Amino acid sequence: MTAPGTPLTEAAGPFATLRVEHTSTVERAAEELRRAIFEGEIESGTALREVALADSLGVSRPTIREALAVIVAEGLATREPHRGVHVAIPEAESVRDVCAARWVLEGAGVSRWREADETQRDHVRTALRDYTDAVRAEGSYQDLNTLHLAFHVSLVGLTGSPRLVSMADNLVLELKLALAQVERIARNAHDEADTHVALVDLLEADDVDAAMTFLQAHLADAETEIIGALGL
Repeated sequence: MTAPGTPLTEAAGPFATLRVEHTSTVERAAEELRRAIFEGEIESGTALREVALADSLGVSRPTIREALAVIVAEGLATREPHRGVHVAIPEAESVRDVCAARWVLEGAGVSRWREADETQRDHVRTALRDYTDAVRAEGSYQDLNTLHLAFHVSLVGLTGSPRLVSMADNLVLELKLALAQVERIARNAHDEADTHVALVDLLEADDVDAAMTFLQAHLADAETEIIGALGL
């Protein structure tokens, strides 16, 4: 306990200035920008002007500057010298590269279905259920996108490697914007959910070879669909 008469700042030592805010203005501004991007209100390539955004959201320019830094770090926007910040534009070669990397990571997870422990397998089942429930409830594009990609990351979790899961998390950030745009264009969330159910059904039937073949075809189809739907 703190001795009587000891100033709080002295008792707290080097941590005296630390503060926790449940939801900061920067976080709220970044969340609104994400929503608008995922819902298609702000299209790819749109310049994100600090003054206009500050006026629209009723916050300061420094707040917008920090919020933009957040979505740039997430891959939803890009910052270029002398051009400022723009909503990211997916590129065909990047989509192909990410899908190839996903096959390596997710395939490694699916191949280890039998060796994975029950907690890891349950994580896949839960991620699938969360996604299909959101599809039935007609969730927002942002929510569907997040849950869709979380399911794919759960497959990597079957490897039991936190490093591989971290790599998968970083990869899906690059696909979030492209997938959200495809889902808006194609309105295919129900088809995607059925595909994921079919994949898990193969795993539950212990047909790992068929699941591997199914996953590879699914990721190849996703690559083709993304590139085609976005006209890349």
